[in-house]
Amino acid sequence: MKLHEYANFDATGLAELVRKREVTAEELIRLAREAHDQLNPTLNAVIEFYDDAESAPGSHEGPFVGVPFLRKDISSTEAGRLFECGSQLYQGFRPVVNSYFVERARAGGLRIVGRTTTTELGVSGLSETALCGITRNPWNLDRTAGGSSSGSGAAVAAGIVPTASSSDGGGSTRIPAAYCGLVGLNPSRGRLSGGPSAQDPGHGISRRFVLCRTVRDMAAALAGC
Repeated sequence: MKLHEYANFDATGLAELVRKREVTAEELIRLAREAHDQLNPTLNAVIEFYDDAESAPGSHEGPFVGVPFLRKDISSTEAGRLFECGSQLYQGFRPVVNSYFVERARAGGLRIVGRTTTTELGVSGLSETALCGITRNPWNLDRTAGGSSSGSGAAVAAGIVPTASSSDGGGSTRIPAAYCGLVGLNPSRGRLSGGPSAQDPGHGISRRFVLCRTVRDMAAALAGC
């Protein structure tokens, strides 16, 4: 598969290719890395693409089997991975547990390959922080990608990955979706589980979910949560 072909598929389409054994998860991750290396120096959407991304864990089943996925660097944690919340206050912090959202993403077949930029502590609708710098809109580099799910919106719109994590309390998923031409949804309170220890709040102001390019991807993500 060529990079331009990869960028034209949504997550559902890529997963179907993996199930048919027309492409492997490792090949898709290598393509995501290639797209990142070409585009991210201009966009600054991804704060870290993991060096060991090709070995990222994930189920061999699920609606998004083998699909590369980026984690917004706030709200959801990966054990041992940096979690800096777009803030110098959190710089270097590594949680020791996986959030329930991360566990569910992996169970659905997604392979988490890196972290996306976010506004500081998720409190702004723009896309610039002292820690991350400016995240630019791939449709117009002079425009903001919105926030607080800035990097996720820019990365998905640019084709680095077909879907990425987001969270929304006051528009942090919906603003980047609108600015970057994506599908974004803030599920109703209680629609998504926060897990047995409620480590991912689903009943409060903010809910964790995804940004994607197609309605069918959004429907599959909602059905799988």
